[in-house]
Amino acid sequence: MPEHPVLLYDGTCGLCAESVQFLLRHDSRGYLRFAALQGAFGQAVLARHGELRGVDSMLWVDPADGAMTERIHVRSDAALRACEYLGGWWRLFRIGRAVPRVMRDGLYRTIARHRHRLVTGERCLVPTPEQRARFID
Repeated sequence: MPEHPVLLYDGTCGLCAESVQFLLRHDSRGYLRFAALQGAFGQAVLARHGELRGVDSMLWVDPADGAMTERIHVRSDAALRACEYLGGWWRLFRIGRAVPRVMRDGLYRTIARHRHRLVTGERCLVPTPEQRARFID
């Protein structure tokens, strides 16, 4: 298990690839790790959390520490967690927590349902050699 948070994303999705690249550009701390849902790490997380079976979402994984077990954030909670992690003015998006989760997740699901059409053309996630160390297979 990594000791830093991990963003699980759809490795076949152009919008997801754009989101990962956005996070890589804005992550000044460089702690965030990335893994495709289809990879070994992503599949292991899904196996440990049966309640996530069939979830079509990016997932934010906060690793276990001495006092807490691994914590998974799904859909809009994962997106808000990513904003909180980035810090700075991105933390302003925390106000989104004032919107009921059912409404936030409804918007998230709508975007997710159309994500393959939102980003046209091929979007291939090709990390730099320095970024490659932040990806988990």
